[in-house]
Amino acid sequence: MNALPPRLRSHVVILGGGFTGAAVAWHLGQSARPSITVIEPRPFLGGGLAYSSEEPSHRVNVPASRMSLVPDEREHFSRWLAHDGEAERDPDAVWRNGDVFPRRRVFGRYVAEHLAPCLETGAIRHIRDHANDVKRNGDGWIVTASGQPIAADMVVLAMTHPSPDVPAALRPIADAPGFVADVYSTDALGSIAQDASVLIVGSGLTSADTVAELDRRGHRGRILAVSRHGLRSRGHPQLRGQPFGDFAATPATTVLGLLENIRSTLAAADAGGVTWQSVFDQLRLQGPAIWSALASDERTRLVRRLRAFWDVHRFRIAPQVEAVLDRRHAEGTYDNIAASLVASSREGDRLAMNVRRRGERPVETLHFDVAINTTGPAHGKALRTNPALRSLGDAGLIRIDRHGLGVETGRDSRAVGPDGEAVPSLFIAGPLARGTFGELMGLPEVARHAQAVAAEIESRLGTPTSTASAR
Repeated sequence: MNALPPRLRSHVVILGGGFTGAAVAWHLGQSARPSITVIEPRPFLGGGLAYSSEEPSHRVNVPASRMSLVPDEREHFSRWLAHDGEAERDPDAVWRNGDVFPRRRVFGRYVAEHLAPCLETGAIRHIRDHANDVKRNGDGWIVTASGQPIAADMVVLAMTHPSPDVPAALRPIADAPGFVADVYSTDALGSIAQDASVLIVGSGLTSADTVAELDRRGHRGRILAVSRHGLRSRGHPQLRGQPFGDFAATPATTVLGLLENIRSTLAAADAGGVTWQSVFDQLRLQGPAIWSALASDERTRLVRRLRAFWDVHRFRIAPQVEAVLDRRHAEGTYDNIAASLVASSREGDRLAMNVRRRGERPVETLHFDVAINTTGPAHGKALRTNPALRSLGDAGLIRIDRHGLGVETGRDSRAVGPDGEAVPSLFIAGPLARGTFGELMGLPEVARHAQAVAAEIESRLGTPTSTASAR
């Protein structure tokens, strides 16, 4: 490693170039102060797992008018869409009420196009690789990617969601030809026969997307979705209203109190002709205040007891996807039940699933051609499966938050080490920080947090530094 001359600009290295990392980079790139490197294996920045999908049935889950790289300009993406002409190329994106739900890859292209000028000028550098090691280096850091050490004054952890775990009951069939462990792996559904009977484990957004993709591919066999509570993701109202209720003026300090506030607000909304979606929109907006008011044990109780109910109301499916689920259900080729998987096995070319329905003691055996795992990201294993995070964890610099949602983070978005102290110049952006900030899964909240992280970094940029580097 050779020493280079003193650098005139601070260097920020961002690990992960999905929407979160791209948004942090874009906000930082608006000033000429830091040089920025984003380490992301995909060919373009801004897509990540969610917005790189080439599957036509995968659409954004909220109207385009509520998605934006620029939090203070809610119509930023909508204006780009109108100028780009995407609505004419994809007329199905416009729903009956006028809301626009474009394909997810379109949003990824929008973010990439806005970062392009910074990449062209060199204000942002994109290294197509995974970071596999992060080490302290005096007051700075050394990040290793592509076998090369990269010196940084500040590091931002903005990784994507970990792959889902295979539930214990499904491990006996983990190597079976009909088992799909991760629906986001390349062409995961491509070999499924049109008349195959399919079990989907999970009933959230990914499960709904899976049904929509199978349907788009011409599948007409039986599909059964199984989850502990049997709750299917809800849809959007025909007419969107303003957020309703107030959960922040005197926020509840217990989960029970919060639940009572939600129930009473829902009753008031119903009496006033307001949709339940407006109440949950307010909960979403006031999520940080609600989360902050709860003690640590109450937050844990909320995650364990109510998360499944929150998720299906908060993370709504695009109406185009909802229409597929409704049609398949009416046709008798799709159902969703509350049950737990007890065991699984192979019986010839088929998969035998032992299932116990919720509230019942008997175990029944159901047979399928295909089983698909859509149980969601395994956030608790992030420090074990991501090499860069693992290197930081092994060095005692980061830890999983106490709720198992991501990495322990301070209110200033800096990582908190096992000793409870903030780690200087190491920042957490996006969903990995939701154990502290609560609502950090939806794009509007992630966009605001990315902007806040960039502002925090800007406020800490000091005088020019000299760091040994092989950049």
